[in-house]
Amino acid sequence: MTITQGWDSHAWIEGPWIHRSPRRAEVRPRLLAEATLLPWLAPQLPLPVPVPETTEDGVRHLMLPGTPLEEGSTALGRELGAFLRVLHAVDPADAVAHGAQDAETAFAAKATFLAECRERVVPLLPADRRAPAGELLDRVAQVRTSLVHCDLGPDHILVADGRITGIIDWTDAEIGDPALDLCWLLNDAPASVRVGVAETYEPSPELRERSLDWCRLGPWYGVHRGLLLDLPEDVEHGLSDILAAL
Repeated sequence: MTITQGWDSHAWIEGPWIHRSPRRAEVRPRLLAEATLLPWLAPQLPLPVPVPETTEDGVRHLMLPGTPLEEGSTALGRELGAFLRVLHAVDPADAVAHGAQDAETAFAAKATFLAECRERVVPLLPADRRAPAGELLDRVAQVRTSLVHCDLGPDHILVADGRITGIIDWTDAEIGDPALDLCWLLNDAPASVRVGVAETYEPSPELRERSLDWCRLGPWYGVHRGLLLDLPEDVEHGLSDILAAL
C-alpha cells in the first residue's frame, strides 16, 4: 500500500514494514545514511525513532504506532523538549561518523539555497520589503553546533494515547543550528506544546530569536520549489506568506 509521498522519498507499506526509496538521485546517500545513523542514535534517545535497514530500493523499517500530531498538550511538549535536549547534546563528530551530514557540507547546501533565494525570490518582493528579507537571509544558517533532525514538524511526530510514539523521517539530519528543530515547536505548535517544550528545553532568548528566524524562512522553501517546478500558485501564496512573516 502506498502512503503519503514526501518531496524526497516514495513510501509504501508491506506487512509490518514501511519501505522508502529516493525520488531523486541526490537523495539516495542521505536516505541510506539513516541505516547507519539511527541504529546508533536510537538507544541514546528518550523517544522512539525508526531503525532502518537497507534494501534494494532504499531502506525499510518496522512501522511505529501512532498518527501525526494534531492536538497537543503540555505533557507532549515536555517530552519533545526533553528529547531535543538529549539529541542536541549528542557528540557531533560521532554523529557524522555514523552518517549525519557534516557541518561544512550542510552549510554549503544551505548557502546555495540562500543564494538562489536572493537571486530569484527577493526581486519578487515589494521594493520596501527587500532589505528586511535580505537581513533574514543574512542571519540564518550561521550556527552549526549540534546534531539536528532538520525537519521537525507535526507530520514527523507520531502520537498515540497522549504520548509520543515516534520521531520519524531523518533524511535531512545534519550538524546545524539547534534553533531549527525548535522553530515549529516554539512558534507555530499548539500553545500547550510550546509551554511544555520551553519548560524542559529552557531555550535562551537568543535561541528563541533564531528559532523565529527559521520559522520566518519556512515559506521561502515553498516559493523556491514553486519556481523550480513552475508552480505559479505556490509561488504566489508563498510570497504572501513571506511578507506576512517578515
